[in-house]
Amino acid sequence: MTPIDDDSVVEPTQPGRKRDPSRDASILEATLEVLAEVGAASLTMDLVAARAGAGKATIYRRWTSKTQLVIDAVAHMKRNQVDLEHLPDTGTLRGDLLGLFKPQSMEESERRLKIMTGLASLLSQDRELADAANGAVVKPWADAHFALMQRAVLRGEISASADIQTLSQIVPSMAAYRSLVQRKPMELAFLLSMIDGVVLPALGIHRFDVPSVTPTRRGAGGAKRRPKP
Repeated sequence: MTPIDDDSVVEPTQPGRKRDPSRDASILEATLEVLAEVGAASLTMDLVAARAGAGKATIYRRWTSKTQLVIDAVAHMKRNQVDLEHLPDTGTLRGDLLGLFKPQSMEESERRLKIMTGLASLLSQDRELADAANGAVVKPWADAHFALMQRAVLRGEISASADIQTLSQIVPSMAAYRSLVQRKPMELAFLLSMIDGVVLPALGIHRFDVPSVTPTRRGAGGAKRRPKP
């Protein structure tokens, strides 16, 4: 008989025990740590439980497989990267879009790339999870871009007829492709090429139409270095 991988088996929920939402964040953070360290193939519920200081049954009450757990962990990471309540407000769409960029250390960049590589490995085994992965990886950033473009419409910077629903997904989708398929980190040069070469022209804004804006964030420190024109 073929041995059963216990990470694919759903353990029964103990009756009467309520889920503690406060445990979710620590479990998801532990998942990211383990995924970055050992990769998707070696990640197990036991390793995550040990890292989070939680029982294996506690994890199975929330996630029925490690793939679902990894997707939720990546979604958790992405939500922490962009705060829809405190988006950049520089006065121009270009400045706002650049203001979303947060420089990373080499170590953090490598860690996130390992996490995304692990997610890509799991997705290659189950294409039906593509929608869930899109919601985890692309949607948080697409929502932020959409909000910034809506603001640009209101101040008259771009036309109200612009298809911002589609254009708000370009950079997040290309960034996901870059990390999941090309295995490359998000870099400022790549972001500049997408914003100045694709998004702004599609919205009717050309590079010479806008001032060079140093990305800033209200209530937070923005990028310190002015991008080269």
